[in-house]
Amino acid sequence: MSWRTVIISNSAKLDYQLGYMVVRNEKVTKIHISEIHTVILETTAVSITAALLSELTRHKVKVIFCDEKRNPSSELMPYYGAHDTSRKVRNQIAWDKDIKTAVWTEIVSEKIRNQMRVLEWYNRPESKMLMDYINELEFGDTTNREGHAAKVYFNALFGKDFSRSVDNVINAALNYGYSIVLSAFTREIALNGYITQLGLFHDNMFNQFNLASDLMEPFRTLIDRTVLQINPEVFEKKEKHELINVLNQLVSVNGKEEFVTNAIKIYTKSVFDALEEKDVSLIKFYEL
Repeated sequence: MSWRTVIISNSAKLDYQLGYMVVRNEKVTKIHISEIHTVILETTAVSITAALLSELTRHKVKVIFCDEKRNPSSELMPYYGAHDTSRKVRNQIAWDKDIKTAVWTEIVSEKIRNQMRVLEWYNRPESKMLMDYINELEFGDTTNREGHAAKVYFNALFGKDFSRSVDNVINAALNYGYSIVLSAFTREIALNGYITQLGLFHDNMFNQFNLASDLMEPFRTLIDRTVLQINPEVFEKKEKHELINVLNQLVSVNGKEEFVTNAIKIYTKSVFDALEEKDVSLIKFYEL
């Protein structure tokens, strides 16, 4: 099972050799590709061979490229993640509206529930308001309990003057962490043979990751907690690595401890099972 997240932060040459990714800088490091879940190229001072890119793609390894400011800017994704991708995509296009709405309602409910748990963890009294929002949630969240909960939640965590639209260190950290989680979901969606553009709720014509944006919602709180713990005054290499390491945290799925990367895998597959079988009880959410 792939589990390593490999971060290349300094100038290096990367190539392929007998099943290994070879990293050449001050020293030579070899990592077997079967162990790698994600490669993050944090610097533009990296050269990488086409042979290595081809092998990483063949093994479904997520490769994230960063810009000159070390922020994620693009990623490598295979055209086909499963042998029956064509059938899966036809099914995806034909998913029944009611089951899509039902799955989305479950996702929103779990997202707010996780936000409530975070507030409870930090003894924030606003957690009771989020419980009320869960109880008030309607099919398809037609009354936008998600939006109301988000405002209460972020103000309770980061202060009443906090806004997600402001350019500051906290938002930079949140956005970076969310982009890492989003990337993990795009990988799993592709591996399951579906396409990321067609979402359940998200439907932005300019967003090629609508489905990943839907599925990742309950996992955002993992990033929120980490940012609160870091409480960054600056957002640099150390802080970024702590957010990337969220993928290596342990959570519980079906009573078993799993790395977040594997929890994402299990959960994503279960959502597709729920959509195909029209049964939301098949969704397997994680617990802390």
